[in-house]
Amino acid sequence: MGTAHAASEEVRELQGKTDFSSDQIEHLHWRFKQLSGDQNLRKGPSGLADEINFEDFLTIMSYFRPIDTTMGEEQVELSRKEKLRFLFHMYNSDSDGRITLGEYQNVVEELLSGNPHIEKESARSIADGATMEVASVCMGQMEPDQDFLKIWQGINIETKMNVRFLNMETMALCH
Repeated sequence: MGTAHAASEEVRELQGKTDFSSDQIEHLHWRFKQLSGDQNLRKGPSGLADEINFEDFLTIMSYFRPIDTTMGEEQVELSRKEKLRFLFHMYNSDSDGRITLGEYQNVVEELLSGNPHIEKESARSIADGATMEVASVCMGQMEPDQDFLKIWQGINIETKMNVRFLNMETMALCH
């Protein structure tokens, strides 16, 4: 009985931190176990995490929550800024508060290289083109509140950067 109570308390705590429902947390936990073999945080040679635990995974996924249709304009704008801040930190690999064109190019190339349908040379070429486009907006590096926001201006990040949850009946068919 104590274990079930502790587990439900943990779920409530995660709900408060991430705004996911208990069903969504359960689904993400199932997916996390599939992806990771339920491994925990492990430091790599660089000192950075090679793997993350479930709570860290859930925190990262919370940036990809769909926009709640009941949110007001102010809340939608706050969500957009949180997503952009997350993206900025993802691109700012040396954590100096600026994104160099090299950092930007490396992240774009790395993201594209993960796609099995894009050859490495094509990924590099696309990353080069994206970097040239960014270079036309900024001068060598991006500041968080100016250049980075300019690049994302006009892009509906709320629909591009979100996770969709299949219902559990559909998930049962996928097993």
